[in-house]
Amino acid sequence: MSQAYPVQDYEKSGVSFPISVLTADEGAYFRSAVEELQEELGGNPPAADMAQTHIAFEWAHRLVTHTKILDAVEMVIGPNLLVWSTSIFAKYPHDPGFISWHQDGTYWGLDSSEVATAWVALTNSTVENGCMRVVPGSHRQPIHEHVDTYAANNQLSRGQEIAVDVDEKEALEVVLNAGEMSLHHVNIIHGSNANNSEDKRIGFVVRYITPSTRQSGHSQPVTLARGIDEYGHFDLMPEGPTFGIKEGLDIHQKNTRALMEALRKTNGAY
Repeated sequence: MSQAYPVQDYEKSGVSFPISVLTADEGAYFRSAVEELQEELGGNPPAADMAQTHIAFEWAHRLVTHTKILDAVEMVIGPNLLVWSTSIFAKYPHDPGFISWHQDGTYWGLDSSEVATAWVALTNSTVENGCMRVVPGSHRQPIHEHVDTYAANNQLSRGQEIAVDVDEKEALEVVLNAGEMSLHHVNIIHGSNANNSEDKRIGFVVRYITPSTRQSGHSQPVTLARGIDEYGHFDLMPEGPTFGIKEGLDIHQKNTRALMEALRKTNGAY
Protein backbone atom coordinates (compact mmCIF):
# COMPACT_ATOMS: atom_id res chain seq x y z
CA MET A 1 0.00 0.00 0.00
CA SER A 2 1.48 3.29 -1.04
CA GLN A 3 1.38 6.17 1.43
CA ALA A 4 -0.81 8.23 -0.90
CA TYR A 5 -3.28 5.48 -1.78
CA PRO A 6 -5.83 5.82 1.05
CA VAL A 7 -5.87 9.61 0.80
CA GLN A 8 -6.35 9.73 -2.97
CA ASP A 9 -9.23 7.25 -3.01
CA TYR A 10 -10.84 8.62 0.15
CA GLU A 11 -10.90 12.21 -1.08
CA LYS A 12 -12.14 11.31 -4.55
CA SER A 13 -14.58 8.51 -3.83
CA GLY A 14 -15.27 8.70 -0.09
CA VAL A 15 -13.97 5.17 0.32
CA SER A 16 -10.56 3.49 0.24
CA PHE A 17 -10.01 -0.28 0.02
CA PRO A 18 -8.59 -2.84 0.28
CA ILE A 19 -6.03 -1.91 2.94
CA SER A 20 -4.13 -4.82 4.45
CA VAL A 21 -3.91 -4.43 8.24
CA LEU A 22 -3.92 -7.81 10.01
CA THR A 23 -1.68 -10.83 9.66
CA ALA A 24 -3.34 -14.23 9.34
CA ASP A 25 -2.55 -14.99 12.99
CA GLU A 26 -3.93 -11.64 14.15
CA GLY A 27 -7.09 -12.09 12.12
CA ALA A 28 -7.65 -15.58 13.54
CA TYR A 29 -7.13 -14.28 17.09
CA PHE A 30 -9.62 -11.42 16.76
CA ARG A 31 -12.18 -13.60 14.97
CA SER A 32 -11.92 -16.16 17.78
CA ALA A 33 -12.49 -13.43 20.36
CA VAL A 34 -15.58 -12.17 18.53
CA GLU A 35 -17.01 -15.66 18.16
CA GLU A 36 -16.40 -16.38 21.85
CA LEU A 37 -18.31 -13.21 22.74
CA GLN A 38 -21.11 -14.18 20.38
CA GLU A 39 -21.44 -17.51 22.13
CA GLU A 40 -21.52 -15.84 25.55
CA LEU A 41 -24.34 -13.60 24.27
CA GLY A 42 -26.46 -16.48 22.99
CA GLY A 43 -24.83 -17.44 19.70
CA ASN A 44 -26.44 -14.93 17.33
CA PRO A 45 -26.70 -11.60 19.16
CA PRO A 46 -27.97 -8.47 17.39
CA ALA A 47 -25.44 -5.80 16.45
CA ALA A 48 -26.76 -3.57 19.27
CA ASP A 49 -25.48 -6.13 21.81
CA MET A 50 -22.01 -6.09 20.24
CA ALA A 51 -21.37 -2.34 20.46
CA GLN A 52 -18.52 -0.58 22.32
CA THR A 53 -16.50 -3.75 22.91
CA HIS A 54 -13.27 -1.71 23.05
CA ILE A 55 -14.37 -0.25 26.40
CA ALA A 56 -14.79 -3.63 28.08
CA PHE A 57 -12.34 -6.07 26.45
CA GLU A 58 -8.57 -6.01 26.09
CA TRP A 59 -8.66 -7.73 22.69
CA ALA A 60 -11.01 -5.12 21.24
CA HIS A 61 -8.94 -2.24 22.60
CA ARG A 62 -5.89 -3.85 21.02
CA LEU A 63 -7.67 -3.93 17.67
CA VAL A 64 -8.83 -0.28 17.69
CA THR A 65 -5.29 0.85 18.53
CA HIS A 66 -3.59 -1.43 15.97
CA THR A 67 -0.71 0.47 14.38
CA LYS A 68 -1.57 -0.37 10.76
CA ILE A 69 -5.18 0.69 11.20
CA LEU A 70 -4.20 3.98 12.85
CA ASP A 71 -1.54 4.66 10.18
CA ALA A 72 -4.19 4.50 7.46
CA VAL A 73 -6.77 6.53 9.40
CA GLU A 74 -4.16 9.18 10.17
CA MET A 75 -3.62 9.69 6.44
CA VAL A 76 -7.25 10.72 5.94
CA ILE A 77 -8.19 12.69 9.09
CA GLY A 78 -4.89 13.55 10.76
CA PRO A 79 -2.60 12.45 13.61
CA ASN A 80 -4.90 12.99 16.60
CA LEU A 81 -7.44 10.19 16.73
CA LEU A 82 -10.27 9.35 19.11
CA VAL A 83 -12.23 6.10 18.99
CA TRP A 84 -15.82 7.35 19.14
CA SER A 85 -17.55 3.97 18.86
CA THR A 86 -17.25 0.38 17.72
CA SER A 87 -19.70 -2.20 16.38
CA ILE A 88 -19.51 -5.78 15.24
CA PHE A 89 -21.66 -6.64 12.24
CA ALA A 90 -22.10 -10.37 11.73
CA LYS A 91 -24.18 -12.03 9.05
CA TYR A 92 -24.73 -15.75 9.37
CA PRO A 93 -25.24 -18.13 6.43
CA HIS A 94 -28.45 -17.27 4.61
CA ASP A 95 -29.07 -14.42 7.04
CA PRO A 96 -31.83 -12.18 5.59
CA GLY A 97 -30.52 -9.13 7.43
CA PHE A 98 -29.61 -6.15 5.28
CA ILE A 99 -28.70 -2.48 5.76
CA SER A 100 -30.62 0.07 3.71
CA TRP A 101 -28.99 2.94 1.85
CA HIS A 102 -28.15 5.67 4.36
CA GLN A 103 -25.62 8.32 5.43
CA ASP A 104 -24.15 8.01 8.91
CA GLY A 105 -23.76 11.77 9.21
CA THR A 106 -27.55 12.06 9.33
CA TYR A 107 -28.02 10.84 12.87
CA TRP A 108 -24.73 10.62 14.77
CA GLY A 109 -24.96 14.18 16.10
CA LEU A 110 -21.36 15.04 15.20
CA ASP A 111 -20.55 18.57 14.01
CA SER A 112 -17.66 17.62 11.74
CA SER A 113 -17.01 15.45 8.70
CA GLU A 114 -13.55 14.62 10.07
CA VAL A 115 -14.92 11.20 10.86
CA ALA A 116 -13.62 8.00 9.28
CA THR A 117 -15.06 4.53 9.65
CA ALA A 118 -12.69 1.59 9.49
CA TRP A 119 -14.48 -1.61 8.44
CA VAL A 120 -12.12 -4.47 9.36
CA ALA A 121 -12.91 -7.83 7.79
CA LEU A 122 -12.42 -10.76 10.19
CA THR A 123 -13.77 -13.10 7.52
CA ASN A 124 -13.88 -12.68 3.78
CA SER A 125 -16.53 -10.10 2.89
CA THR A 126 -17.96 -10.88 -0.54
CA VAL A 127 -20.87 -9.99 -2.79
CA GLU A 128 -22.44 -13.35 -1.95
CA ASN A 129 -22.27 -12.95 1.84
CA GLY A 130 -23.44 -9.35 1.95
CA CYS A 131 -20.40 -7.07 1.79
CA MET A 132 -20.79 -3.33 2.26
CA ARG A 133 -21.83 -1.34 -0.81
CA VAL A 134 -21.21 2.36 -1.39
CA VAL A 135 -22.08 5.05 -3.91
CA PRO A 136 -18.66 6.52 -4.81
CA GLY A 137 -18.49 10.29 -4.62
CA SER A 138 -21.75 10.64 -2.68
CA HIS A 139 -19.84 11.97 0.34
CA ARG A 140 -19.71 15.29 -1.51
CA GLN A 141 -23.50 15.49 -1.59
CA PRO A 142 -25.43 17.23 1.19
CA ILE A 143 -27.04 15.19 3.93
CA HIS A 144 -30.31 13.94 2.47
CA GLU A 145 -33.59 13.44 4.25
CA HIS A 146 -34.02 9.96 5.72
CA VAL A 147 -37.16 8.07 6.68
CA ASP A 148 -37.63 5.45 9.41
CA THR A 149 -39.04 2.35 7.71
CA TYR A 150 -38.79 -0.21 10.54
CA ALA A 151 -38.56 -2.70 7.69
CA ALA A 152 -38.29 -6.38 8.52
CA ASN A 153 -34.70 -7.65 8.60
CA ASN A 154 -33.24 -4.14 8.34
CA GLN A 155 -30.29 -4.16 10.76
CA LEU A 156 -30.41 -0.43 11.42
CA SER A 157 -32.19 0.45 14.65
CA ARG A 158 -35.19 2.13 12.99
CA GLY A 159 -34.73 0.92 9.44
CA GLN A 160 -33.38 4.33 8.43
CA GLU A 161 -33.31 4.79 4.66
CA ILE A 162 -32.28 7.69 2.48
CA ALA A 163 -35.29 9.43 0.93
CA VAL A 164 -33.82 9.78 -2.56
CA ASP A 165 -33.55 7.26 -5.35
CA VAL A 166 -30.21 5.46 -5.54
CA ASP A 167 -29.15 4.06 -8.90
CA GLU A 168 -28.07 0.49 -8.17
CA LYS A 169 -25.78 0.62 -11.22
CA GLU A 170 -23.67 3.22 -9.38
CA ALA A 171 -23.08 0.97 -6.37
CA LEU A 172 -19.55 -0.25 -5.66
CA GLU A 173 -19.14 -3.58 -3.86
CA VAL A 174 -16.53 -3.27 -1.08
CA VAL A 175 -15.07 -6.77 -1.32
CA LEU A 176 -12.46 -7.59 1.32
CA ASN A 177 -10.37 -10.59 2.29
CA ALA A 178 -10.02 -11.46 5.96
CA GLY A 179 -7.39 -9.13 7.45
CA GLU A 180 -8.17 -6.27 5.06
CA MET A 181 -10.18 -3.16 5.79
CA SER A 182 -11.90 -0.28 4.10
CA LEU A 183 -12.15 3.34 5.20
CA HIS A 184 -15.27 5.31 4.40
CA HIS A 185 -16.46 8.89 4.90
CA VAL A 186 -19.21 9.66 7.40
CA ASN A 187 -21.46 11.11 4.68
CA ILE A 188 -21.07 8.49 1.96
CA ILE A 189 -24.26 6.68 0.92
CA HIS A 190 -23.81 3.03 1.83
CA GLY A 191 -25.63 -0.17 2.78
CA SER A 192 -25.43 -3.93 2.30
CA ASN A 193 -27.46 -6.87 1.07
CA ALA A 194 -28.41 -10.11 2.78
CA ASN A 195 -26.03 -13.05 3.12
CA ASN A 196 -27.00 -15.55 0.45
CA SER A 197 -24.00 -17.81 1.01
CA GLU A 198 -22.97 -20.71 3.24
CA ASP A 199 -20.31 -18.54 4.89
CA LYS A 200 -20.39 -16.29 7.93
CA ARG A 201 -19.44 -12.65 7.44
CA ILE A 202 -17.91 -10.71 10.35
CA GLY A 203 -16.88 -7.06 10.25
CA PHE A 204 -15.38 -5.14 13.17
CA VAL A 205 -16.24 -1.48 12.67
CA VAL A 206 -14.42 1.45 14.30
CA ARG A 207 -15.49 5.10 14.02
CA TYR A 208 -12.58 7.49 14.46
CA ILE A 209 -13.05 11.21 15.02
CA THR A 210 -10.72 14.17 15.54
CA PRO A 211 -10.58 15.79 19.00
CA SER A 212 -12.01 19.05 17.60
CA THR A 213 -15.27 17.26 16.79
CA ARG A 214 -18.26 17.88 19.05
CA GLN A 215 -21.33 15.74 19.63
CA SER A 216 -24.82 16.99 20.38
CA GLY A 217 -27.10 15.15 22.78
CA HIS A 218 -25.67 12.03 24.42
CA SER A 219 -21.88 11.81 24.52
CA GLN A 220 -20.20 8.55 25.46
CA PRO A 221 -16.62 8.26 26.76
CA VAL A 222 -14.00 7.93 24.03
CA THR A 223 -10.56 6.38 23.70
CA LEU A 224 -7.53 8.42 22.70
CA ALA A 225 -6.01 6.07 20.14
CA ARG A 226 -3.18 8.28 18.90
CA GLY A 227 -1.82 11.80 19.39
CA ILE A 228 -3.20 14.38 21.80
CA ASP A 229 -6.56 15.88 22.73
CA GLU A 230 -6.30 19.64 23.22
CA TYR A 231 -10.06 20.23 23.16
CA GLY A 232 -11.61 18.11 25.92
CA HIS A 233 -15.00 17.79 24.23
CA PHE A 234 -15.31 14.19 25.41
CA ASP A 235 -14.49 12.28 28.56
CA LEU A 236 -11.44 10.15 27.83
CA MET A 237 -11.20 6.58 29.04
CA PRO A 238 -8.29 6.65 31.52
CA GLU A 239 -6.69 3.48 30.13
CA GLY A 240 -7.45 0.44 28.07
CA PRO A 241 -9.36 -2.46 29.63
CA THR A 242 -7.45 -5.52 30.78
CA PHE A 243 -10.36 -7.96 30.77
CA GLY A 244 -10.92 -11.06 28.72
CA ILE A 245 -14.34 -12.19 27.52
CA LYS A 246 -15.77 -13.57 30.73
CA GLU A 247 -14.27 -10.92 33.02
CA GLY A 248 -15.45 -8.04 30.88
CA LEU A 249 -18.92 -9.37 30.06
CA ASP A 250 -20.78 -7.65 32.91
CA ILE A 251 -19.11 -4.32 32.12
CA HIS A 252 -19.90 -4.74 28.44
CA GLN A 253 -23.58 -5.48 29.01
CA LYS A 254 -24.01 -2.54 31.39
CA ASN A 255 -22.30 -0.19 28.93
CA THR A 256 -24.41 -1.47 26.04
CA ARG A 257 -27.69 -1.06 27.91
CA ALA A 258 -26.75 2.47 28.98
CA LEU A 259 -25.67 3.45 25.46
CA MET A 260 -28.81 2.10 23.77
CA GLU A 261 -31.06 3.85 26.29
CA ALA A 262 -29.24 7.15 25.76
CA LEU A 263 -29.47 6.80 21.98
CA ARG A 264 -33.21 6.10 22.15
CA LYS A 265 -33.72 9.28 24.17
CA THR A 266 -31.72 11.40 21.72
CA ASN A 267 -33.06 9.74 18.53
CA GLY A 268 -29.57 8.41 17.80
CA ALA A 269 -28.64 5.22 16.04
CA TYR A 270 -25.74 3.00 14.98
